Amino acid sequence: MTNPESRIPNPNRIDTRFAHLKANHRAGLIPFITAGDPAPAHTVALMHALVAAGADAIELGVPFSDPMADGPVIQHASERAIANGVGLADVLGWVHAFRERDSDTPVVLMGYLNPVEIHGYERFAQEAAAAGVDGVLLVDCPLEESAVLAPLRAAGLHQILLAAPTTAPERLASLCQAANGFLYYVSFAGITGAASLSVGDIAARVADVRAHAAAPVAVGFGVRDGESARAIAQFADAVVIGSALVDRLAGATTVADVTQRATAFLAPIRAALDRPR
Repeated sequence: MTNPESRIPNPNRIDTRFAHLKANHRAGLIPFITAGDPAPAHTVALMHALVAAGADAIELGVPFSDPMADGPVIQHASERAIANGVGLADVLGWVHAFRERDSDTPVVLMGYLNPVEIHGYERFAQEAAAAGVDGVLLVDCPLEESAVLAPLRAAGLHQILLAAPTTAPERLASLCQAANGFLYYVSFAGITGAASLSVGDIAARVADVRAHAAAPVAVGFGVRDGESARAIAQFADAVVIGSALVDRLAGATTVADVTQRATAFLAPIRAALDRPR
């Protein structure tokens, strides 16, 4: 009998993009935004603006009422989106609309297990794949519980796994072996949006992770600007930047304002990453 997971379509956009980045000796830039914030009607335009400003992939946050891993900035963004009635079906609809103009940029949904479980794993997997989602990062679904996500992997979606400085060596080895798409390395123990980033404290650990993981390694938490992104890019395959961008977008009401803020924030970071080393 054929294993359902052997039918995974290949290649996934995430794999294609990281292969392109490696071939061109470039660091990837992955911005995070909360779907539906600052205005649901502008989410798709915002995604396109991020790509135009230099994003190599987009991490799209699914609003959730109890985002335990997120700091106040992203918590408030989730609250605003939920207050505007944003749900998982809306998020998938926006990805589908984004794909009408962009068939190449990887999209990773970041969120929590509860909305997916309520939606139904099989149903979510099929609808997410059909919409054009490439990966899913579920903060509260560790590797040890990932059997429940088998329908997602069978549908061709990558489960993006998390590692942190507090991850035990044995478990880190398991994460490195199981990672696909990319391994998200949390640069310090804490919540998103913390104020400081000590590059020297994490460089050696990330180098060790990269040496043992077949998948690329993206580093997030604490990246706020071009210089911190460039510092991380010296030893990571990609940089994830979220809270600082979400904070910059907060309060924008028109599509012109949303896209201008996104461009003004992200373009200098892309330029910093692309400066000769």
